[in-house]
Amino acid sequence: MITPSNEFKSGGPLKQDLTSHVGPTMLSMFLSAHYGGDDVKLRFEEGEQWRKVFGPVFVYLNSASDAEDPYTALWEDAKQQMAIQVQDWPYTFPASEDFPKKHQRGRVHGRLLVRDRYINEGFMMADSAYVGLAPLGEPGSWQIEGKGYQFWTNADTKGYFHIDNIREGDYNLYAFVRGFIGDYKYDVNLTITAGDHINLGNLVYEPPRDGPTLWEIGIPDRTAEEFYIPDANPKYINKLYLSHPTSEAKAPAPVDRFRQYGLWERYSNIYRESDLVYEVGVSNYQRDWFFAQVTRKNETKNAYQATTWTIVFNLTNADHHNSTYKLRVALASATYADLHVQVNGPERYNPIFRSGLVGADNSIARHGIHGLYHLFNIDVPSDLLIEGTNLIFLTQSKCDTAFEEVMYDYIRLEGPLNSH
Repeated sequence: MITPSNEFKSGGPLKQDLTSHVGPTMLSMFLSAHYGGDDVKLRFEEGEQWRKVFGPVFVYLNSASDAEDPYTALWEDAKQQMAIQVQDWPYTFPASEDFPKKHQRGRVHGRLLVRDRYINEGFMMADSAYVGLAPLGEPGSWQIEGKGYQFWTNADTKGYFHIDNIREGDYNLYAFVRGFIGDYKYDVNLTITAGDHINLGNLVYEPPRDGPTLWEIGIPDRTAEEFYIPDANPKYINKLYLSHPTSEAKAPAPVDRFRQYGLWERYSNIYRESDLVYEVGVSNYQRDWFFAQVTRKNETKNAYQATTWTIVFNLTNADHHNSTYKLRVALASATYADLHVQVNGPERYNPIFRSGLVGADNSIARHGIHGLYHLFNIDVPSDLLIEGTNLIFLTQSKCDTAFEEVMYDYIRLEGPLNSH
């Protein structure tokens, strides 16, 4: 099932969907709420007119001789065919006036740089950044957009990007960069007409930042893949994902280790008596941070309980001059969750932050490692912190089922603006 362009699909470059069904059934899905929930569903006003071209999609059937290794021969041939179809896009055969040909489309190119003075005083290359055009909206709104068309590419190692075959229309240019939190949006709306070739020059993304990094957990890549993913229950193991090659950064764990049924149950098996405690500077997030904060199954009561994770960190030269620290909490996924954050003190029911009900992407039940991205920027008054050992409590308070959860992408505590 070869889709030469994803321009008509919803949710941008990270949107996941189902590609197969029970039995030998392949799927090509154009719009769905999978890994997104109600947030990505299309909504229409009374009398609203709407039209959109889906596809074309290329269905390719190939064969191999008895003398060939079928896996290698069929798969490699399919990949070559995919490259051919991508090169041929946009197709010339659709007769519909709603499907513009190549000469009726436009191009945009430029370069994206990153500036974060707490990492580097100069500009940094937006290496492999996702850069795209999507309908007009707020930063990150492309995640839940499906009515219009989107055009995405990856920048090269120096941040240069080229976006081709853009349909006529009004767009914003968006981007996000692995290694940096938040979403970029170019501050000028772009109107694309037939034959346009727009050079945007150098663009600069300044990620959210109030002060120096005191500590961080994880990698800002919009997934929970770098955290601890347990072995699956032997009763549920899908052997297909035990034979995949390993990633050097996480060896010897298979790359698709998270694609196993029932991993949410493993949390209660591992943390039987008490919840996760992570000590900054001692713990290792690849080993000690469970990939999803799920509910705990109480077998005695046949019910689920909320879970509270604790981050322990040491603070020296604490600033108590009415200053503000900043806690950045980026979520890779959320399913009917309500996240509470509390700092020190015995009373956990007086949080400094409540997310409210967030997310419906159901990623953990669908064996995914991310859904929709959320970033919370939380002020931490300095009078809540003490010299020495401090505690941050993360409570996922919803606990009606096994699937209410959050997956963290990245957590960072920043010192006050003038601290060192």
